[in-house]
Amino acid sequence: MNKADYIFFYTRELKKLRAEIAAYTEEDLLWVKITGTINSGGNLSQHLIGNLRTYIGLELGHFPYVRDREAEFSSNVFSKTQLLEEVDFLLEIIPESLLNLTDDQLSEEYPRDVLSIHEPQNASLVLTHLAMHLAYHTGQINYHRRISNQNFNENN
Repeated sequence: MNKADYIFFYTRELKKLRAEIAAYTEEDLLWVKITGTINSGGNLSQHLIGNLRTYIGLELGHFPYVRDREAEFSSNVFSKTQLLEEVDFLLEIIPESLLNLTDDQLSEEYPRDVLSIHEPQNASLVLTHLAMHLAYHTGQINYHRRISNQNFNENN
């Protein structure tokens, strides 16, 4: 894939993530853990934000960020409004980070001390992996949101 393809896919998937977060009818529903699942939609959203801010924004785009991965899953770090603002920020910095990469940089080794996926791993492979990760968890958030909203509506 080239930079334009990556920008298209990341922009599309981040807009889907934003729409899912916005579609929670009550903010508290973001943090409900549905029976049979491990994570809430809010925690998955925080995880995606931390993941993309670290592996693309910080590493490739040089946008400052300090990640607390444990808190992504154990705390309600952001409000619904803040989650939406963070996704909006990702919609700015991901395309900018990718636009500034050269074709040579896409084929260069991505630092294994930052993220280790596969031997060898160039930046293009990591970007593909991260896009798949984003889409996977956004699908989980969609499922979580629909069930949470339905349960809330049935009980009120």
